[in-house]
Amino acid sequence: MQLDFKARELTVKLVYYGPALSGKTTNLQAIHRLVSAEATGRLMTLETQDDRTLFFDLLPLTFKSKDSGPQVRIKLFTVPGQVMHNATRRLVLQGADGIAFVADSQKSETRANQVAFRNMLDNLKEQGLDPNQLPKVVQFNKRDLPEIRPDEEIDRLAAKGEEPVFKAIALRGIGVRETFLGLFERVWWKLEEAHALKEKFGLDPNQFLQEVASRLAPPEQTGVVP
Repeated sequence: MQLDFKARELTVKLVYYGPALSGKTTNLQAIHRLVSAEATGRLMTLETQDDRTLFFDLLPLTFKSKDSGPQVRIKLFTVPGQVMHNATRRLVLQGADGIAFVADSQKSETRANQVAFRNMLDNLKEQGLDPNQLPKVVQFNKRDLPEIRPDEEIDRLAAKGEEPVFKAIALRGIGVRETFLGLFERVWWKLEEAHALKEKFGLDPNQFLQEVASRLAPPEQTGVVP
């Protein structure tokens, strides 16, 4: 979290991590469509031959808190999926407040998911971040494709782990909103615990989380439909 007292602005950084082509960029594109126009900034994407996103997507979502509190900016990033860009992955993780790990549901990509998850943990440690303390969620994307890991297997994995697990079809906007809100809620309560934002700035966690959720319209209201 970054706090600019002069500008009265608090910035939260969320990173979408995962193997190549798992749907990280698609998640951000869907969120950009979901957020009300007055709350969202420009979505920037750098695409190359090697990977859909060489550096990152930057999506600043701006929410004005009530009672003249600070403006809260939520910045969303993705990391490049290709292993050759691991240095960039580490760079993007700097200062992250929370991570959404986007896994590919196809059985053929199980190994790639595992490698990317371990790589994420290693890179967090390289940046001096404790993987056990950083809020995380997991999204299993591409649930509409054939030869995917069954729901029962995903549910078993969710029961074993500490991170909330969401199922998604990001191309159709399904599960995108739930993943984002699930991560942001965990991040915000962690920040409240560490920095007493309610006491210092009047940012009531429950009210602010409701405000954030209200800015993300359901898919049927945005043209992102199943």
